[in-house]
Amino acid sequence: MKQAGIYVNDIYCGILTEDEEGFHFVYDRAYLTRKDAVALSPTMPLTSQQYDKEMMFPVFDGLIPEGWLLDIASSSWKIDPRDRMSLLIACCKDCIGNISVIPLDYE
Repeated sequence: MKQAGIYVNDIYCGILTEDEEGFHFVYDRAYLTRKDAVALSPTMPLTSQQYDKEMMFPVFDGLIPEGWLLDIASSSWKIDPRDRMSLLIACCKDCIGNISVIPLDYE
């Protein structure tokens, strides 16, 4: 099982988990009570319900490098390009946009 803390505008908003059943995301309860809380994407509105998906959620998959940059990232860290969660954790701590992905082991 792999887990990462998800941040929006440097504010902790929830946890992303990958296990043998797929991917799961749940917003943090404290984040949901904030007046400045924003949804990760239109397809993942603010809710206390857990989101479940067999494949990586598009909002997170879109953060992962593509093309030659993906080749460099996967060869440098020796990560299979199909291992989307490992790539997300390795490449998306400080990526373009307002979403950051931090492995829970390092929070």
